[in-house]
Amino acid sequence: MVIKPMVRSNICLNAHPAGCKKSVMDQIAYVKNEKQKKNYSAGAKNVLVLGCSNGYGLASRIVAAFGYGADTIGVSLEKAGTENKGGTPGWYNNLAFDEAAAAEGLFSQTLNGDAFSDGLKEEVINAAKARGMKFDLVVYSLASPVRTDPDTGVMYKSVIKPIGSPFSGKTFDPMTGEMKEISAEPATEDEINQTVKVMGGEDWKRWISRLSEGGVLAEGVITVAYSYVGPELSQAIYRRGTIGKAKEHLEKTAAELNKEMAAYKGSAYVSVNKGLVTRASAVIPIIPLYLSVLFKVMKKKGTHEGCIEQINRLFTDRLYTGSSIPVDEEKRIRIDDWEMDPSVQAEVSSIMPDVTAENITDLADLAGYKHDFLATSGFDIAGVDYEKDVPRLDCV
Repeated sequence: MVIKPMVRSNICLNAHPAGCKKSVMDQIAYVKNEKQKKNYSAGAKNVLVLGCSNGYGLASRIVAAFGYGADTIGVSLEKAGTENKGGTPGWYNNLAFDEAAAAEGLFSQTLNGDAFSDGLKEEVINAAKARGMKFDLVVYSLASPVRTDPDTGVMYKSVIKPIGSPFSGKTFDPMTGEMKEISAEPATEDEINQTVKVMGGEDWKRWISRLSEGGVLAEGVITVAYSYVGPELSQAIYRRGTIGKAKEHLEKTAAELNKEMAAYKGSAYVSVNKGLVTRASAVIPIIPLYLSVLFKVMKKKGTHEGCIEQINRLFTDRLYTGSSIPVDEEKRIRIDDWEMDPSVQAEVSSIMPDVTAENITDLADLAGYKHDFLATSGFDIAGVDYEKDVPRLDCV
């Protein structure tokens, strides 16, 4: 069949197998090319990526494997394709990564399941022991709307809401450019607590504890979880909202983990990354418009980065330089430095109030945002024939 994107309410409901594969191969090619340009310092050799199938998690696995020659185990929860029904983008991304790693003689194992469960944690420990692996890098990049607490069996649901008062902001349809105002009502105390249970640091800490008990952490191990801060204009819906409460908990967890990891001479960090187009960000008030203006400004300055560029710079310029890892006053790695550059934020802030449906294509990078939106599902990838028949949907 010929596969075209199915988009509803700013969400792409399907994926293109060949497009996903080409996207993964393009990211691998980027990393290999960057490695040829400069000497990479010694880095991780046994890496666990929790949330390995998309975005920053996928990019982390690619950089670790193809930049540093690491053996990797990846964990994600994705829907498999069948002969007649398509799988999720992450399913195809994982297949493409494993195929490319095998072709390079790199060990990779992808486990599909609920990363919040203790059963999956045991699977990882057993897989590492069978291989004789001790992880020197553990990346925590899980993004899920729900989490079941392994101790109680209670399922918690996260929400993206402001706290205290409603929030309204402009957004647009990435396919048409049509602008509209959307609002979010303030979260209840229960919604705040549930969001922290899902997106905070509780599960990250549980992972590190279980891996330690299982004897699969190496001396000097680094663990890093990903976060976002963003500009002042989004603080009410993001950093001062329910997600912000979860991110605060994540950062407190990093401090706790640093004490626990002292036995390994290891360390835990939260890396604050650049804002990018994701399935979640597309439906948050103001964020799509902000990102489209940000992309326009940063591309003009030559500082725009996608996932793979961001994570490659995180590894080469922060984690593995041969020197101590630079952090801000709150002990966070800041790889969002180019986004938060005062000159960039000043220009974005001056443009945002003037954007209308009539001038959005001039003042914002609508085309770039649309491309990134489609590319997360394997569409609009250069070099892919989207008119070509895809005979089977269970492979790439």
